[in-house]
Amino acid sequence: MTIRLPHGPYEPRTTPRSFGPTGSPPVSRTVFAAAHVVADPYADVPPGSPAAVDWDATLAFRRHLWAHGLGVAEAMDTAQRGMGLDWAAAAELIRRSAAEARAAGGRIAAGVGTDQLTGPAGRAAVRAAYEEQLALVEDAGAQPVLMASRALAAAATSADDYLDVYTGLLRQASGPVILHWLGPVFDPALDGYWGSADLDTATDTFLKVVAEHPDKVDGIKVSLLDAGREVDLRRRLPEGVRCYTGDDFHYPELIEGDAHGSSHALLGVFDPLGPLAAQAVRVLDAGDKEGFRALLDPTVALSRHLFEAPTRFYKTGVVLLAWLAGHQDHFTVLGGLQSARSLPHLARAYELADRLGLFPDPALAEHRMKALLSVYGGGR
Repeated sequence: MTIRLPHGPYEPRTTPRSFGPTGSPPVSRTVFAAAHVVADPYADVPPGSPAAVDWDATLAFRRHLWAHGLGVAEAMDTAQRGMGLDWAAAAELIRRSAAEARAAGGRIAAGVGTDQLTGPAGRAAVRAAYEEQLALVEDAGAQPVLMASRALAAAATSADDYLDVYTGLLRQASGPVILHWLGPVFDPALDGYWGSADLDTATDTFLKVVAEHPDKVDGIKVSLLDAGREVDLRRRLPEGVRCYTGDDFHYPELIEGDAHGSSHALLGVFDPLGPLAAQAVRVLDAGDKEGFRALLDPTVALSRHLFEAPTRFYKTGVVLLAWLAGHQDHFTVLGGLQSARSLPHLARAYELADRLGLFPDPALAEHRMKALLSVYGGGR
């Protein structure tokens, strides 16, 4: 059976690829999938209103990730923090997901930010907002991920302002946290983070925070889409501090590593790739680097497509693939962002994912893709 996509006819797979859940996490790398949030498609949500979440489907997807042995990075960029998910909904998400993690025996980390601030704020207000979220995440039982803050980027006038805020937070944290450097390719409001638009200077400030408090930093998550810079950062970290790659373009080689070390992973693309990614890292656990790359390298084309500019709209493709894979019953994205990517973009994402065998039921994925095409007047 052929499906006619905007770029031409395509012959879908007819048999699924087998990725049986194991429940045991990989051992050679710590791997988190940053998980998306499922919107409630029947909620009457006017533009600018708080998000309406389908909690059952959202939590079921996290159980799917844990079943494959992956950790869940909760309430991060992939969950549309700052792009549809407000702090009230994020707080509820963290509490619910952390409770599910305890029940499932799954690992969970959760984003700590300042998105409850709705207008210009000084450093004291920014720090207080961070502290409020840090307390909630720790009380919920999740590992904190100190996310980059738009409010801090707007309020800071120098690198010292960043050092002051982050130093205070690390002193207050009850245990090791993950520091997250999200680059402007993901969020233009974060340009010049760490006090400089010069990445070498910004890197020095970032590493100074880590070096002064290595006992409070489990690791750093780097989302700059610059593999060379991540490798340099990785080699400069204090002993025992992990580097979690957030590079959705170069993750196979960064996770594999080199003679000087390797990256762990905290990736948005591992939301749709979860079962395959878990299998690949278990192959790496066995020392089979070639087998690891054979599994993961072919996924890069899909990831680069999902994360193409403007990168921040990758969530649309992630939700599309979750719908096509049967993890949710609809293609609705918080904030109406199902319209943020074109039909040709979505169709190409379907084809690339199908070629990888990501859909547990290829016939269902084909049926749903045809339904989407028909909405646009196509799908012959």
